[in-house]
Amino acid sequence: MKIIIATHNAHKVIEFKRILEPLGVEVVSQKDAGINVEVIENGKTFAENAKIKAEAVCKASNCVAIADDSGICIDAFNGAPGIYSARFLGEDTPYTEKNAIILDRLSDVSKEKRGARYVCAICCIFPNGDIISTEGVCEGTMGYAIKGSNGFGYDPIFMVGDKSMAEISDDEKDKISHRGIALRKFTAELKKYLQDNKQ
Repeated sequence: MKIIIATHNAHKVIEFKRILEPLGVEVVSQKDAGINVEVIENGKTFAENAKIKAEAVCKASNCVAIADDSGICIDAFNGAPGIYSARFLGEDTPYTEKNAIILDRLSDVSKEKRGARYVCAICCIFPNGDIISTEGVCEGTMGYAIKGSNGFGYDPIFMVGDKSMAEISDDEKDKISHRGIALRKFTAELKKYLQDNKQ
């Protein structure tokens, strides 16, 4: 079975491939599939935005499409940036700059109030209208410095234990990350779906 990943984020495509390809699923990026659709992410939740993206790509390709919407929710910012994580401080602003600004804004925040979580909602839509939706959450804290290079986005300032998400290996990350958790739930649901539908 072929699944198109409804994203232009190359890092996300790599994570999807790493987890889904061992199941025998052919994973194709939206770019490689030649699907160029403009999607307005106007949902109020991660789940709503994931569904909007998956629906658009499924409709344009008449193929199974999967999308995720994910972001970081920082307690000291009342849960922001949340669904606006990619657009926070400007969509074209480099994450090195975003991370530095966030750390600066958190400079006076005590350790006890630096709680945060990564959230990932996944939605897979089939051309027949069937939907599989899952969600994963990774609890952590906001760091005090930019640490590590094996990650993207807010990974270098999001701490899980004594390491940032950008300091751990891909295997470790897949086990604990919001996307890893959501994808494992999804793969379990997908296996059941394919078995039930004899695909």
